Amino acid sequence: MRRRAIRLISAAVLLTVLFVGIPTLALMLSNMWSEAQTQLEARAKTVALSIDAYGSRGVPVDTRILEHYAPASDSYPMHISYRTDTGKVYTAGAQAGGGLLSAAQHTYFGGTVTVSMPRSVLLARSFWLIFTAACLFLAAYGVGIAVALRQSRRISAPLIYLAASAEQVGAGQVRPKIKRSGIEEIDLVSQELERTADRVAGRIAAERQFAAAAAHQLRTPLTALSMRVEEIQYLSENEAVSEEAEKALEQTERLSGVIDDLMANSRRQTLGNMEAITPDDIFHQQSDEWDNIFASAGRGIKFKIETDAVVLATPGAVAQILATLIENSLKYGAGTTLVKAGKSAQTVVIKVSDEGEGVSGEIAPVIFQRGFSTGGSTGIGLAVAKELAENLGGRLELTRQKPAEFTLTLKAIPASLDPHLLVPQGAVYSAGIRRHRR
Repeated sequence: MRRRAIRLISAAVLLTVLFVGIPTLALMLSNMWSEAQTQLEARAKTVALSIDAYGSRGVPVDTRILEHYAPASDSYPMHISYRTDTGKVYTAGAQAGGGLLSAAQHTYFGGTVTVSMPRSVLLARSFWLIFTAACLFLAAYGVGIAVALRQSRRISAPLIYLAASAEQVGAGQVRPKIKRSGIEEIDLVSQELERTADRVAGRIAAERQFAAAAAHQLRTPLTALSMRVEEIQYLSENEAVSEEAEKALEQTERLSGVIDDLMANSRRQTLGNMEAITPDDIFHQQSDEWDNIFASAGRGIKFKIETDAVVLATPGAVAQILATLIENSLKYGAGTTLVKAGKSAQTVVIKVSDEGEGVSGEIAPVIFQRGFSTGGSTGIGLAVAKELAENLGGRLELTRQKPAEFTLTLKAIPASLDPHLLVPQGAVYSAGIRRHRR
C-alpha cells in the first residue's frame, strides 16, 4: 500500500510540474525578459525627450546629461549611447562585452539614443529562477512522499491489526482485541468481525459440548461392551468363540483409540489464544526447564537470540514444539545443544541443533510420520510438533541431517507496528517435559 501511495503521489507531483510548474516557469522567464526590454525602451525614450528639451533651450548635450540616466534601473546595469546628427558619440554607464539587449530612440534634432544591457545578467537571473523552481518542486515532492507515507501507514496499520484479529478468530480466540481506527470503512469491517466472532464463539461452544457429550456417551457403552466380551471370552471353552471375542476386543480398543485421537486433535486445534511473543519469552522458559536436565546428563544447552522480532502465535504451542526438539536432541544427540533464533525476511527462524551423529538418509524422509520411531517410543512427538507448527501458520523442517538441525519458521509481525496493539501479551507457560516422542 505504501508503494502504491508513493507512486500516486509521484505521479501527481510529476503531472503538476508538467502542466502547471513548467508553464508557470516559462511565463515567469518570458515576463522577466519582456520587462527588461520594456525598461530599456522606456529609458531610451526618457533620455531622448531630455536631450530634445536641452536642445530646444540651446543647451549643448554632453556626457554629464547622459550620466544622470545611466544608473542601474531595478538592479539592471545599463549603458547609454547618444550619436548626434553630425556623427559625434557620447556614452555613459559601464560598457559590458558579449551579447546585449538594446533599445533605440530618435531625437527631434536627428540624433539617436541607444540604451543597452548585457544578456549575461538576465541569463544568470533565469538560471537562479530555474534553480529555485527546481528546489521548490523537489520540496513539494518530499512533502508529498511524507504525506503519502503518513497516510498509508494510517490506513495500512489498522488493516494489519484487523488481519491479526481475523487470525485470532481463526485460531479460536473468540474475543479479539480490535482497536478502532477512526476510518469508517475499516471500523465497519471490524464491527462485522466482532459479530462474526460472537457467532463463532457460539458454534465452537456447541461443537465442544457435543464432542464432549458424544465422547462420554460412546465411552460408557464401549466400556460395558468390552467387559461383556471379556466375560464371554473368559467363560467360553470354545476356542472359536474365544478367538472371535479376542477380535471383538481389538476392534473395541481400536474404536476407543479413534475417539481419543479425535478428542486430542480437537484440543490441539484450540490450544489457546494467539499472543504477541518474542523468542526471549520462549527461550527463558525453556532454559529454566532444561538447563538442569542437560547438566545432569553431562550435556550443555545454549540459547542464542539474534533478533527481537515479534511473532503472533500460541505460546504453549511454540513451547511444546521446542520442548519436543530439545528432548529429542537430549535423547538422540550428543555434545552441546544450540537453540538459536534469528530473522529471515518477514519470518522468525528458530534452529535446534547438536553435535551428534545426526539423522541417517534412510529415516530422514519419514521422520515426521506419525508412529515412526527408532527408539521404541510412540513416535508421535515430531508428528504432533509439525502439526502444531502448521496450525500456527509456520512450518517445521529437518534442514540438516548430519549433525541434525531442525528449523521452526514462524511469521513475524512488522517491526513498525506495536505488537501490544495486536493482542494482549500473556505469560508463556511450560509445556512440560515430555518423554518418548520418537
